[in-house]
Amino acid sequence: MSKYYVDKFLYTVDRDPELLRRYKEDPRALVTTWEQSIGPKLNDYERSTVHSLTDAEREALIRHDYVALFEMGAHFFLSLTIFIALYDEEYMAKHGPLSFQREFAAKLSHWAGKEYPSVAT
Repeated sequence: MSKYYVDKFLYTVDRDPELLRRYKEDPRALVTTWEQSIGPKLNDYERSTVHSLTDAEREALIRHDYVALFEMGAHFFLSLTIFIALYDEEYMAKHGPLSFQREFAAKLSHWAGKEYPSVAT
Protein backbone atom coordinates (compact mmCIF):
# COMPACT_ATOMS: atom_id res chain seq x y z
CA MET A 1 0.00 0.00 0.00
CA SER A 2 1.21 3.47 -0.79
CA LYS A 3 0.05 4.56 2.67
CA TYR A 4 1.50 8.03 2.35
CA TYR A 5 -0.49 8.69 -0.83
CA VAL A 6 -3.75 7.37 0.63
CA ASP A 7 -3.22 9.37 3.81
CA LYS A 8 -2.41 12.44 1.72
CA PHE A 9 -5.69 11.99 -0.15
CA LEU A 10 -7.67 11.65 3.09
CA TYR A 11 -5.95 14.67 4.65
CA THR A 12 -6.19 16.91 1.59
CA VAL A 13 -9.80 16.17 0.73
CA ASP A 14 -11.02 16.40 4.33
CA ARG A 15 -9.61 19.91 4.69
CA ASP A 16 -11.11 21.37 1.51
CA PRO A 17 -14.91 21.79 1.54
CA GLU A 18 -15.13 21.82 -2.26
CA LEU A 19 -13.09 18.62 -2.63
CA LEU A 20 -15.12 17.01 0.14
CA ARG A 21 -18.38 17.92 -1.61
CA ARG A 22 -17.09 16.50 -4.88
CA TYR A 23 -15.87 13.33 -3.13
CA LYS A 24 -19.31 12.74 -1.68
CA GLU A 25 -21.18 13.49 -4.93
CA ASP A 26 -18.94 11.63 -7.38
CA PRO A 27 -16.15 9.73 -5.64
CA ARG A 28 -14.81 8.10 -8.80
CA ALA A 29 -14.38 11.43 -10.59
CA LEU A 30 -12.77 13.08 -7.57
CA VAL A 31 -10.35 10.21 -6.93
CA THR A 32 -9.33 10.26 -10.60
CA THR A 33 -8.87 14.03 -10.63
CA TRP A 34 -6.98 14.00 -7.35
CA GLU A 35 -4.65 11.22 -8.47
CA GLN A 36 -3.89 12.93 -11.79
CA SER A 37 -3.56 16.57 -10.80
CA ILE A 38 -3.69 17.24 -7.06
CA GLY A 39 -1.89 14.31 -5.45
CA PRO A 40 1.37 14.55 -7.39
CA LYS A 41 1.97 18.11 -6.16
CA LEU A 42 3.86 18.65 -2.93
CA ASN A 43 3.21 22.36 -3.36
CA ASP A 44 3.01 24.84 -6.23
CA TYR A 45 6.66 24.20 -7.15
CA GLU A 46 7.43 20.58 -6.25
CA ARG A 47 6.06 17.23 -7.37
CA SER A 48 5.78 14.05 -5.31
CA THR A 49 7.68 10.89 -6.23
CA VAL A 50 4.55 8.80 -5.56
CA HIS A 51 2.11 9.30 -8.43
CA SER A 52 -0.53 6.62 -8.19
CA LEU A 53 -2.71 4.56 -5.94
CA THR A 54 -2.92 0.80 -6.20
CA ASP A 55 -6.09 -0.59 -7.74
CA ALA A 56 -7.27 -1.78 -4.29
CA GLU A 57 -6.62 1.64 -2.72
CA ARG A 58 -8.39 3.44 -5.55
CA GLU A 59 -11.45 1.20 -5.30
CA ALA A 60 -11.60 1.49 -1.50
CA LEU A 61 -11.50 5.28 -1.78
CA ILE A 62 -14.15 5.27 -4.51
CA ARG A 63 -16.42 2.98 -2.47
CA HIS A 64 -15.77 4.94 0.77
CA ASP A 65 -14.70 1.58 2.19
CA TYR A 66 -13.12 2.70 5.44
CA VAL A 67 -12.80 -0.88 6.69
CA ALA A 68 -10.64 -1.84 3.70
CA LEU A 69 -8.62 1.36 4.07
CA PHE A 70 -8.01 0.60 7.76
CA GLU A 71 -6.98 -2.96 6.95
CA MET A 72 -4.54 -1.67 4.31
CA GLY A 73 -2.95 0.61 6.90
CA ALA A 74 -4.52 3.99 6.16
CA HIS A 75 -4.23 6.23 9.20
CA PHE A 76 -7.23 5.58 11.45
CA PHE A 77 -7.76 9.20 12.49
CA LEU A 78 -7.62 10.50 8.92
CA SER A 79 -10.18 7.91 7.83
CA LEU A 80 -12.47 8.62 10.75
CA THR A 81 -12.46 12.39 10.28
CA ILE A 82 -13.13 12.38 6.54
CA PHE A 83 -15.96 9.88 6.80
CA ILE A 84 -17.49 11.78 9.73
CA ALA A 85 -17.39 14.85 7.49
CA LEU A 86 -19.14 12.90 4.73
CA TYR A 87 -21.78 11.05 6.75
CA ASP A 88 -22.30 12.48 10.24
CA GLU A 89 -25.15 14.89 9.42
CA GLU A 90 -27.31 12.38 7.59
CA TYR A 91 -26.68 9.63 10.16
CA MET A 92 -27.46 12.03 13.02
CA ALA A 93 -30.70 13.12 11.35
CA LYS A 94 -31.82 9.48 10.99
CA HIS A 95 -30.36 7.82 14.08
CA GLY A 96 -29.20 10.49 16.53
CA PRO A 97 -25.83 11.76 17.76
CA LEU A 98 -22.71 9.66 17.20
CA SER A 99 -24.61 7.15 15.07
CA PHE A 100 -22.04 7.18 12.28
CA GLN A 101 -19.20 6.81 14.78
CA ARG A 102 -20.97 3.81 16.35
CA GLU A 103 -21.38 2.21 12.91
CA PHE A 104 -17.72 2.89 12.11
CA ALA A 105 -16.71 1.20 15.39
CA ALA A 106 -19.06 -1.74 14.83
CA LYS A 107 -17.70 -2.39 11.35
CA LEU A 108 -14.16 -2.47 12.78
CA SER A 109 -15.07 -4.44 15.91
CA HIS A 110 -13.44 -7.60 14.51
CA TRP A 111 -10.12 -5.83 15.23
CA ALA A 112 -10.81 -5.56 18.96
CA GLY A 113 -8.01 -7.27 20.87
CA LYS A 114 -5.80 -7.58 17.80
CA GLU A 115 -2.77 -5.55 16.82
CA TYR A 116 -3.86 -2.88 14.37
CA PRO A 117 -2.27 -2.69 10.92
CA SER A 118 0.79 -0.49 10.88
CA VAL A 119 0.30 3.07 9.69
CA ALA A 120 4.04 3.52 9.16
CA THR A 121 4.89 4.84 5.72
